[in-house]
Amino acid sequence: MFRTLIESATVVNHLDKGNWILVDCRFSLAEPDSGRQAYERSHISGAVYAHLDEDLSGPPVSDHGRHPLPTPAALVSLFGRLGIGNDSQVVVYDDSNGAIASRLWWMLRYMGHDSVAVLNGGWQAWQLSNYPSHSWVEHNEPVIFKGKPRESWLVRLSEVQDVPLLIDSRAPERYRGEVEPIDPIAGHIPGAVNFFYQRNWDENGRYLDVDKLREQFEQLLGDLPVELAAFYCGSGVTTCANLLALAHAGMGDARIYVGSWSEWCRDPTRPLTTGA
Repeated sequence: MFRTLIESATVVNHLDKGNWILVDCRFSLAEPDSGRQAYERSHISGAVYAHLDEDLSGPPVSDHGRHPLPTPAALVSLFGRLGIGNDSQVVVYDDSNGAIASRLWWMLRYMGHDSVAVLNGGWQAWQLSNYPSHSWVEHNEPVIFKGKPRESWLVRLSEVQDVPLLIDSRAPERYRGEVEPIDPIAGHIPGAVNFFYQRNWDENGRYLDVDKLREQFEQLLGDLPVELAAFYCGSGVTTCANLLALAHAGMGDARIYVGSWSEWCRDPTRPLTTGA
């Protein structure tokens, strides 16, 4: 069972295994259709496609951010439509070092499915190895997925200010409020510290080794138990890359404020902070 990261060389040896499900999650906020178009041009053989806006987000129920978390019923339906059964080994990938794919990785685990891993190095690593790719839209036979949410993993709006350690996963300049390219207001939630999710990668877009990841997160968390910390980002997507790295380092599962900054800043009466 692969639970965090997986290498291309391992995946290519399992392409003909019926219980292995591959999901392409390429997506760009600037061009929402570009990921699907890239998938249609070329993707890992056997992979199906999941769109961030259409599949990995849903109507606002648990939160009112830019990418609301789908309801448990919607997730059960989605996973079944993708061909993911309870005995499936799922591999998810994108072309942004897991920044998008980790959202699906987290959602599967949130619903109790632990056999899911993110392709280390993503689509680029697959291409560099000249492994098999296809250029047509693929679909898996629908199956029945059974699961229930791990509700304790979520932090909702009303609970944010009670979190012992709140961690903002956005770029430092967004955290400090110097720039805000997406949301209407710049800044961060008072009391939050910053840990940019891209700190988990090396210059080749591969995740750092386990010892280095653990060292970074130990410095971040101090003596606080990991389950008492909560991560957020702009809309609850890229922060999942931090949760992936944390799990890969063997440090357990932190919580996520699913509404993230895009929900927090919707109400101008909520407090915010700028600067370091």
